[in-house]
Amino acid sequence: MKRQSQSSVSQSPAALVWRHPAVVLATGFWIGRVPFAPGTFGTLLGLPLAWGISFIPNVWLQATAVLAVCIVGVPICTTAARLLGGAKDPQMVVLDEIAAMPITFFLVSHDTLSRPLVLLAGFVLFRIFDITKPPPARQLEYLPMGLGIMADDWAAGVYSCLVLHAILWAGWL
Repeated sequence: MKRQSQSSVSQSPAALVWRHPAVVLATGFWIGRVPFAPGTFGTLLGLPLAWGISFIPNVWLQATAVLAVCIVGVPICTTAARLLGGAKDPQMVVLDEIAAMPITFFLVSHDTLSRPLVLLAGFVLFRIFDITKPPPARQLEYLPMGLGIMADDWAAGVYSCLVLHAILWAGWL
């Protein structure tokens, strides 16, 4: 009969959930566990992703990268939400905010995106739209599991992208 190691015996089921790959990714490497404003911290994690995608020279490849992040996020968020107790949209799941940042900055050139005021404007616009959820963003939350978790943030990303482009076009930044 094999003896279990002390570390495997002492691991509670709850502790094992936090080590599940879907939970690690969906919580932004546990940043979603921050007790205040986890969505804001998740949004901050999305900024390097958006900045990295801006290096891709081809717009179609950028769109493909953004789409891939969004599509992969749906099953990850579904699995994480189930493992974290089955809530419709657990506050600690921040992959939706992370994935929406590249949408916010879509078609913003790398040089423009490298300007701190542009990053700040996109960040603030996204947080406003993510929190207020103007239609149809609020309705998108009712989609099943991971799709509902992600889709309302995609809408907030589209809204913030449109407003950011209008601000840039007007020369206000």
